Amino acid sequence: MKFNKTSLEGAYTIIPEPFIDNRGFFLRSFCTEEFAQQGLVNTFLQINHSGTRGKGSIRGMHFQFPPFAEVKVVKCTKGAIFDVIIDLRKNSPTFLQWESFELNEENKHTVYIPQGFAHGFQTLTDEAEIIYLVSQVYNKASEGGIRYDDAAVGIKWKLPVATISEKDVSIPYIDSTFKGIDL
Repeated sequence: MKFNKTSLEGAYTIIPEPFIDNRGFFLRSFCTEEFAQQGLVNTFLQINHSGTRGKGSIRGMHFQFPPFAEVKVVKCTKGAIFDVIIDLRKNSPTFLQWESFELNEENKHTVYIPQGFAHGFQTLTDEAEIIYLVSQVYNKASEGGIRYDDAAVGIKWKLPVATISEKDVSIPYIDSTFKGIDL
């Protein structure tokens, strides 16, 4: 695996190094030792699997407040997604900046998302599935969100929004009281 730093400190894209032969391929999606060598969290308490129908559908932008702040490792296993992360760390030089990645079943790339980041995605195909490792157990009382179309962040989605949940549409816009996540 190749670990590439992104423009947001602590976030990485992970590029697999598949072994390919006439039968197909083999690759490691996760390795405790390799994550530890990079100084990354390598203990995960949940593995989540999400399926989304409808090209242009959005899920996100979600995060967990401390003490349930979580690291996520996200991989698209079917179709393609436009994956987005937002730095919400209170004292970060990239506070409220976002970055995007195309994850798909062909490139098999993974994104490592540190604590203090919001995460979401838009489907680029009619159907998409993602699997993600999560370092904390989900805690409903600690969940938070950034509205997908918040001008304070300015995400430029790849496609027009086709479908989004009522829960995600009801997330309020950021106002002057939002100072970020203190980890």
